[in-house]
Amino acid sequence: MSKLVCSLLLLCLLPAVVPLFCYTCVFPTISPLDCIRFPLKCPPGQVCLSSRAVGKKGDFRVVLYEKSCILPYLCGVTGEKHTMGLNFTFTNECCNTHLCNGAATPATPYWTGPIATLLISYSVW
Repeated sequence: MSKLVCSLLLLCLLPAVVPLFCYTCVFPTISPLDCIRFPLKCPPGQVCLSSRAVGKKGDFRVVLYEKSCILPYLCGVTGEKHTMGLNFTFTNECCNTHLCNGAATPATPYWTGPIATLLISYSVW
């Protein structure tokens, strides 16, 4: 009987493993406010990710935002990818508390200049 009591006591002393929940975006977006996000239970050992990627081709620039779960060794990583004819530079930022990657920090998008120019020239006519 003492073995059973010791086993139960040992189980009670072990820390409970609570899964981490992070926000994830359905699709990468061009605005941090447009992210259709929902909570996602991360696999064990992963943390929350907020990633920002700036794509360029000539004078054209676009910024994409993404939220998800990620392995810790990919945190703080900055790199480059080439896709859709654009060169993207991305930065991964991580946090490790529940839904910590939910903050949206609006930044001035790079593509507003060309759009504003088109709108102004269109309204003049």
